Amino acid sequence: YSLWSRFFRVGIRAPPKLLELAVQSLLRDEALAIAALEELPAELFPPLFSAAFAGMHSQAVKAMVQAWPFPCLPLGALMKEHKPHLEIFQAAIDGLDVLLAQEVRPRRWKLQVLDLRRNAQQDFCTVWSGTRAGVCSPLEPEVVGPMRKRCRVEGARAWLKQTSAPVEVLIDLCLKEGTPDASLSYLLKKVKQRRGSLRLCCQKLRVFSMPMQKIRKILKLVQLDSVQDLEVNCTWKLATLGRFAPHLGQMVNLRRLLLSHIHMTPHAAPGMEERCVSQLTSQFPSLQHLQELYLDSISFLEGRLDQVLRCLKNPLETLSITNCLISEADLMHLSQCPSVSQLKDLSLSGVNLTSISSKPLWVLIEKASATLQDLDLDECGIMDSQFSALLPALSHCSQLTTFSFCGNPISMAVLESLLRHTVGLSKLSHVLYPAPLESYEDVHGTVHLGRLAHLHARLKQVLQELGLPSMVWFSGNPCPHCGDRTFYSPEPILCPCYMAA
Repeated sequence: YSLWSRFFRVGIRAPPKLLELAVQSLLRDEALAIAALEELPAELFPPLFSAAFAGMHSQAVKAMVQAWPFPCLPLGALMKEHKPHLEIFQAAIDGLDVLLAQEVRPRRWKLQVLDLRRNAQQDFCTVWSGTRAGVCSPLEPEVVGPMRKRCRVEGARAWLKQTSAPVEVLIDLCLKEGTPDASLSYLLKKVKQRRGSLRLCCQKLRVFSMPMQKIRKILKLVQLDSVQDLEVNCTWKLATLGRFAPHLGQMVNLRRLLLSHIHMTPHAAPGMEERCVSQLTSQFPSLQHLQELYLDSISFLEGRLDQVLRCLKNPLETLSITNCLISEADLMHLSQCPSVSQLKDLSLSGVNLTSISSKPLWVLIEKASATLQDLDLDECGIMDSQFSALLPALSHCSQLTTFSFCGNPISMAVLESLLRHTVGLSKLSHVLYPAPLESYEDVHGTVHLGRLAHLHARLKQVLQELGLPSMVWFSGNPCPHCGDRTFYSPEPILCPCYMAA
C-alpha cells in the first residue's frame, strides 16, 4: 500500500495523463483498490472516485463513500456529467448506509454532506481546488509546530462528536407525474430506514402535477426547514392549496415563493374560500426570511390582496403579481403595505389597470423609488393619461436599470415625455416599450413597419439629443396572428408572419 501511496504522490505532481493511467491501473483490481484506501492520500480520492463512478465500479464506489476523507461528497456533479445507471447510484447510497449502521465509524472518515444537487457545482474537481469555502472545501493542511498537540486533542473531540452527528443529503426535488423515479425511491427508502442519522435536505422544491397524498408522503421525509426556494406550479384548487399550507409553514427559512395557477372551486360552500385563504395566509408569519414572492394566475386575490400581504412581517426584495385580477382597493392596500418599501423588482404584468386610478400605482412606485431596479408593467392596459401621471414617480427611481411596459396603448408624445423624465436616471440602461399608437395601420393591431421604423428612429434621435446614446430601447408588440413580437435591436427582428410575407 505504501508503494501505491508513493506512486500516487508522484502522479499528483506529474502530467494529468500519468495520474489517469495510475487511477485506471488501480481500478483494474477492484479488491486492491479498496484495500489501498486506508493508505491512499486524501487528495487522490476525488480522481479515483470520479473514475470509479464513471467506470461503474460499484464496490469501489461503495467503499470510497465509507472512507471519504472530506466533509462533502458532491455526487450530483458526477451524476450530471456521467448520467449513471441505478446500480452505481445505489452503491453510493449503500456505502453511506453501511457507514451509518456502524457503531464506531472509521477515524479517517469526515463525510458530513452528500450533495446530490446536479447544479450545485460546475465541475466535480473544482471542489478540491481550495478556492471554495464551507463543507465542500478540501481538508486544511496538517498543522505543524507547537499547535500540533492541541489540535490532535481538539480533533479527537470533534471526531467523537462527528461519529454521532447525522449526515445530510442535499437534493433539489421536482414533484410531478412519474416522481419518484427508481433512484429517488431508493434514497427515500434509506432516509426512512435511517431516520435521525440521515437527514434529507432540499434547498429547491418544485411541485407540479402530483396527488396530494404522494406529496405529503415524500415531504414527511424532508427537513422542511432546509427549503429556501419553493414553486407550486400546478392547476390546484384553492382547497388543495389549503391542505398543502401546513407544510409551507414549516419552511421557516424560505426565501423565494412562487404560487401559480391556483383557482377557486365553483359553487363552494359559504365560507369555504375564506377558510382556505386563511389556511394559507396564517403560515406567512413563519416565513421570516421571505424575500421574493411570485403570484401568477391566482384567482382568489381580488379583494383579498391585503389579507395576503399584511401577514408578511419583513420587507420583500421582489414582488411579482402577474395575470391576476385585482381591484383598486387591492392596489391601494399594496401601495401602503410596509413589505414593499424596499422592493428591488416589481412586476404587475398582465394585471388589467385600465379602469383603476393611477394614484395607487404612483404611490407604490414612489414608495419603492429608492431601491427599485426592475419594473415590469407589460400588458396592463395603461392609457396615456395614467402613464403620464406615473412619470414624476418614475423620475425618482434612481436605481432603476430595466423598465418594460409592452402591450400598453401609449402614444409617441408620451414616450418622448418618458425619455425626458428619465434623463436623470443614470443606471437606466434597458427600456422595452410598446409600438406607439401612431404605428398601427388598422384597428386589429397590425403594425405598419415603415411607421414603426420612423418612430423608432425618432426616439433614438431624442436619446442622442439628451446625451443618452448608450441606453438601449427596444420596441415590442405582439403579432395579431402568431403572438410573437417585433423588436428593434437596433434593426427590426420580425416575427415569422412578416418574414413569410
